[in-house]
Amino acid sequence: MSTPTHDYDYATVRVVPCVHREDFVTVGVVLHARTAGYLAARLRRDLEWLAARCPDLDIEMLDRYLDAYERVAQGGTEGGPVGLYPPSERFHWLTAPRSAAVQTSAVHTGRTADPAATLDHLFAQVVEIG
Repeated sequence: MSTPTHDYDYATVRVVPCVHREDFVTVGVVLHARTAGYLAARLRRDLEWLAARCPDLDIEMLDRYLDAYERVAQGGTEGGPVGLYPPSERFHWLTAPRSAAVQTSAVHTGRTADPAATLDHLFAQVVEIG
């Protein structure tokens, strides 16, 4: 019997130190595989690394923003009212265009048998290597 595959959507998560210049530092990936019931974000939360790349941002405030982003992705009451939405609605909320210090790329698609492994692979490609 073959392993089932799932369509997924993902976006890179970016810190935008100067919104009007649209410069950014890629800090993570958010991935949603609806048929697998999977939604997760993986973020690089190394404050020294972020401070070196975004010297004009309040790093402690940025850390709180990233924490809130992860809590919404995880779902539940810790994610506030949005954390109670179904995974697909939370994904769309997390990837909606906004003018803020934390933004996402355009949404991309793919197919996978293992959404968690795919999230790890994408994170390694766009954050650790990129």
